[in-house]
Amino acid sequence: MTRLLVGVVSDTHAPRFWKSMPAAVARELRGVDLVLHAGDVCRPSVLDELAEIAPVHVVLGNNDGDDVAAWGAPETLELELAGVRVAMIHDAGQKQGRVRRMRRRFPTADLVVFGHSHIPWDETEDDLRILNPGSPTDKRRQPHGTLGRLVLADGRVESWDLVTVT
Repeated sequence: MTRLLVGVVSDTHAPRFWKSMPAAVARELRGVDLVLHAGDVCRPSVLDELAEIAPVHVVLGNNDGDDVAAWGAPETLELELAGVRVAMIHDAGQKQGRVRRMRRRFPTADLVVFGHSHIPWDETEDDLRILNPGSPTDKRRQPHGTLGRLVLADGRVESWDLVTVT
């Protein structure tokens, strides 16, 4: 059985909101097999910190520059993790029609991870699940900073937990 524990973050916005990894973020990511960052990293040092915990896959956000791209962040990413076809994009657009839009963009995906809005999101339609972990450091109008813990096993999403970190 292939099983992965995945930490999911987005919109860390360093150095404005992420001077260094918050202790609560480090605590919640401890023990993950890999980290997905859905963009707006802003400084590659964030990715270096995350990579000390586990391997990192990242996509470019609208506030990311050439230095984040040079770290290895494409605009979109598609990969298979524990038999789950995962796609990543920073901005999945307005909430109305989002799942259908992501299905057109990533026709073979089982799961799309996105960021940009800083609003946690979990929606499933037509066998496509889309997830946004919110932001651990820039909660905007949300009550708390958040990240996600995702368990993937044998071709399916076994669990998704949104974790409060501030």
